[in-house]
Amino acid sequence: MDRELLKQASRIVVKLGTGILTDDRNHPDVAQIEQIVLQITALRKKGKEVVVVTSGAVGAGMGVLKLGKKPSQLARMQACAAIGQSRLMTVYERLFSKNGLHVGQVLLSHEDLEDQDRHLKARNTLLALLDHGIIPIINENDAVSVTELKFGDNDRLSALVACLLPADLLILLTSVEGLIQNFDQPNSHRIAEVARIDRQILEIAKNTSSPTAVGGMGSKIDAAKIAMRSGIPMVIASGRRKRTLSDIIRAKDIGTLFIPNAKKLAGKKRWIAFFHHPFGSLLVDDGAQEILRQGGKSLLHPGIMECRGDFNSGDVVRICDEDGTEFARGISRKSSSEIRNREKTLKVIVHCNHMVIL
Repeated sequence: MDRELLKQASRIVVKLGTGILTDDRNHPDVAQIEQIVLQITALRKKGKEVVVVTSGAVGAGMGVLKLGKKPSQLARMQACAAIGQSRLMTVYERLFSKNGLHVGQVLLSHEDLEDQDRHLKARNTLLALLDHGIIPIINENDAVSVTELKFGDNDRLSALVACLLPADLLILLTSVEGLIQNFDQPNSHRIAEVARIDRQILEIAKNTSSPTAVGGMGSKIDAAKIAMRSGIPMVIASGRRKRTLSDIIRAKDIGTLFIPNAKKLAGKKRWIAFFHHPFGSLLVDDGAQEILRQGGKSLLHPGIMECRGDFNSGDVVRICDEDGTEFARGISRKSSSEIRNREKTLKVIVHCNHMVIL
């Protein structure tokens, strides 16, 4: 992908990490936030739509409560989020207002995006805010989210928001310059582009870490997988530079660009692929896997070797190879009990229109 194409991005999701939003006392770093607000304002003046996914609420709450480390108890963590979120929004509202822009707070839970009706309503809300020139400020609803149903981190949330809209570009601003080979070593260097996430990239990500990058580089690679498969370019870059956003849009060689698939997934396919916690798994034989990977083919009952987990008709399930490695995801037409009992009426288990090859 030619970086020149980034100039054409009109709808951009920008994720801000905790490490670039708070100081060493876990208080909002107002001067740092202001320089990011100025960058976003510059994008708006160029006619770009911008959605912000923000971290920092828990950290800001810890600062108010004078906690040196994150609480281990869920209720205390949620209390920090509730306190910190209001502090963050106050800062965002004041700084954007100085530049003639207004913000709207959107707190999301996994259930909001998993349920198809709520998924579409969340999308419509964001689009309505953008239509009115408002900057949506999105965070996970940490004050009430159940641990088992959380997005996991705001890197993943930002990728899901980019898919939800969909966006033309996802930018993750963090405390490092991008994906770094030989991080913290004399021969370290930034990787400019990633076309495919393989074992080498995963290993590099594991070794690229920063004490202030809460989500870690691994979670950013997970976000890249979602964005790339959805056909959305993603850039990881430093949030400490004063012209990062404008330089990315001007196609400057900064950060790490993750090159997307040439074809974007349709909205229904994105919803199936990324917005669910699958209820079970279907292990298929090599022949079925080869046929499914060709595209346009449904999963038939004879190709299923094993059914794992308990699920109902209409639930999203993983589709895995013989070793249990997931390669697709889809909506099962039959329950797990029907599949295991091999009822005579069984034929198509997952229709190709309701399946995504990952």
